[in-house]
Amino acid sequence: MKKKILIIGAGFGGLTAAKNLADTEFEITLIDKTNHHLFQPLLYQVATAALSPSDIAVPIRSLLSDNKNIKVILDEVISIDKNNHIVNFKDSQLEFDYLIVAVGARHSYFGKNEWEQLAPGLKTLTDALVIREKIIEALELAEKETNHELMKKYLTFVIVGGGPTGVELAGAIAEIAKETMIKDYKNFRPEDTKVFLIEAMDRILSSFDKKLSEQAKEDLMNMGVEVKLNAKVENISQDGVHTNQEFIPSKTIIWAAGNQASPLLKSLNVETDRAGRVIVKKDCSIPGNPEIFLIGDAAHFEEENGNVLPGVAQVAIQQGKFVAEVIKNQIPPERRPSFRYKDKGTMATIGKAKAVAEIKGLKLSGVIAWLAWSIVHIFFLIGFRNRFRVMIEWIWYYITKRHGTRLIVGK
Repeated sequence: MKKKILIIGAGFGGLTAAKNLADTEFEITLIDKTNHHLFQPLLYQVATAALSPSDIAVPIRSLLSDNKNIKVILDEVISIDKNNHIVNFKDSQLEFDYLIVAVGARHSYFGKNEWEQLAPGLKTLTDALVIREKIIEALELAEKETNHELMKKYLTFVIVGGGPTGVELAGAIAEIAKETMIKDYKNFRPEDTKVFLIEAMDRILSSFDKKLSEQAKEDLMNMGVEVKLNAKVENISQDGVHTNQEFIPSKTIIWAAGNQASPLLKSLNVETDRAGRVIVKKDCSIPGNPEIFLIGDAAHFEEENGNVLPGVAQVAIQQGKFVAEVIKNQIPPERRPSFRYKDKGTMATIGKAKAVAEIKGLKLSGVIAWLAWSIVHIFFLIGFRNRFRVMIEWIWYYITKRHGTRLIVGK
């Protein structure tokens, strides 16, 4: 009888594991609560109207349709019974011999979940479309507003969190508000718009080299972004953001400050870190259950030097391949190798022809870093159609300075 492998989550880690287990003697079921694989690194470009959702998302079934031993289920797992090897859905359950949990993460409001309604985060296509419509709607409301103070609130955009997502959003929104979409509005000028990037630490992009962090800050400021460092958010209201330094009136606030693991992981009843990620062993399995693996954003993996691996796509991809090989070869727990992460570099784009990158000791910024970022992201996009479309969109935007996806449809 064929052994059953369940994979929860079709992100970078889960999809990589499934593809590496394709056409083997195992019976594989891939479960996700959406029907598409999402290329999250470009999600901010959907949120800022540069790309369409279909440019960065591909139906899971179409990616795996040629693999006869892989079944795809659209459903949401509500709990995992690790002792009886059962995954529970709302109305059904599945048994497994091996389980790979690759559920990703959500944004964390550090106990202030009521802020989510006022300051949406960016993790899913739905999030991106909500943010996109908030940005465009703010410009539309400012266009018809006669009260100058209220108009200023509509034209002020606040991004909370100075990590890669926050920096990329701030740069993209600055380009929208001061250079691209602004041309289509008559009631206000580019200088009437304000973009704030709020960071609680003493520098943005804290995981990057300090010089690159400073370069990113300088680039953002040259684009008209006001970078507020050592600024801790104390409250968010319908009128704006209260920090330990000041109150910023705004109607458009976006949250990019921290992540938390899926609540599903609590059902495993194992040790977790402060973000809710499961602390895994060196083979990515959980203590006491060598047949259950956690990868990507769901896992707290500590390297030999004490560093905890970041929640980035490359970590998930490499762990997906590693776990697939362990299962494929049915290596017993005592003989399994330790997972070793090969850091291929980190990148963040700031705006057109502006980016920072660290690649194998090289520290790049400006046009060179931006070209490297563009090539890497095009290369990792799944499917030729998506790569071609995104390239055309970027070339169009570079030449015309006009974003193509500017519809408000949520109403």
